[in-house]
Amino acid sequence: MGSKRKKPVGSLIVMGIISIALYAALLMKQDIINAHVGKGGLYAILPIITAFLFSYVHGSFTGNFWTVLGIEAAKKKKEVK
Repeated sequence: MGSKRKKPVGSLIVMGIISIALYAALLMKQDIINAHVGKGGLYAILPIITAFLFSYVHGSFTGNFWTVLGIEAAKKKKEVK
């Protein structure tokens, strides 16, 4: 019997909502964000942190999306010598 894993529908929805909220905040508050990033110094790390945050959230959403649809990466086959 094959083991059936539960599909991550809840995680998909949560990460989707967080992703939409991040993009909405970025677009609605871009003048404030640009003002802080433009200060330089330690504020220069903010775009890097923002990129990692967006990448993590959007990547988690996308991974869960494909899993819910039933699309998985192919498993590597062991090479026989």
